[in-house]
Amino acid sequence: MTSAQSDVPASAGQWRMPAEHEPHSRTWMAFPAPGYSLGDTEDDHHEARTAWSAVANAIVDHEPVTVVVDPTQTEHARKYLSGAVDIVEAPLNDAWMRDIGPTFVVADDGSVAGVDWVFNGWGGQEWAAWDRDQHIARNIIERTGVELIDSDLVNEGGGIQVDGIGTVLVTETVQLDPGRNPSLSKADVEAELTRTLGVSTIIWLPRGLTRDSEEFGTRGHVDIVAAMPSPGTVILHDQRNPEHPDYVVSRQLRELLTSATNAAGEPLRVIDVPAPVTLTDDEGFVDYSYINHYVANGVVIACSFDDASDAEAAAILGSVYPGREVVTVDARAIFARGGGIHCITQNQPA
Repeated sequence: MTSAQSDVPASAGQWRMPAEHEPHSRTWMAFPAPGYSLGDTEDDHHEARTAWSAVANAIVDHEPVTVVVDPTQTEHARKYLSGAVDIVEAPLNDAWMRDIGPTFVVADDGSVAGVDWVFNGWGGQEWAAWDRDQHIARNIIERTGVELIDSDLVNEGGGIQVDGIGTVLVTETVQLDPGRNPSLSKADVEAELTRTLGVSTIIWLPRGLTRDSEEFGTRGHVDIVAAMPSPGTVILHDQRNPEHPDYVVSRQLRELLTSATNAAGEPLRVIDVPAPVTLTDDEGFVDYSYINHYVANGVVIACSFDDASDAEAAAILGSVYPGREVVTVDARAIFARGGGIHCITQNQPA
């Protein structure tokens, strides 16, 4: 066990967070609402609506999709979304369903529950509003009729990555963020993750990507740097250009992960996924990442960036999710607003 990895007794009981590649009954998303992600101009609005809808319309070819829409945006949602996408109305501040929606878990008898984390705008960010978004997880749990699991942990779905057999990846800068859980120790967080997700091995990464750690980021979500496509395998964001500050981050995380073991006691096999060769945009160094993909029934929805690394990354994702089609969606407009394809989707297990 490394200093950044902790094992806790598997005494949480009945619930287990399944891996994303396990069968889904539905994908949940949200439609951009007036505010930060929708933007200020009509061009901004069109760009955001087009990007979010492209993801929903790609997924609905493979499994049901429900999009939560602020009542002020219903008319626009019907124009941009496929007629096969279900629309439900609820007040929204933003559109990051991975973080504001419930984290679904399953029991041995096949029943499903939803964990309602505390959401406080990614640690109380000055630019964020969450008076509406903090109610979305419970709203969805009530709509689906699954059991509610209440949690006092400030957490988001983008801050956890699981393998389905008891391993979870987290970052010290998120769950231990003073803006999120100032009174909780690492042991406290581990105990709550064990209770709610049924995990027995928590692997702590020290941080996330550089831009995601800056003003308009999440302070280091794991779902942009590492994912576990199968037990024993981790795919890792690999920034190969020393000019980018994430070059050092990638190497630090690889060293930690290659010395870690999963819940079965197996060493992790780390597969590098190249970062896009694009280094900067108008705001500085980018956090473009192919790790922030979404796995649905029979398909992987992968980020593309009109970049020389797009094809290599898609091929790697196809190899680690064998038998699934890889569909790419231009994610630059989503990343410009602070996240990626994984950040705007949430899977409800079958």
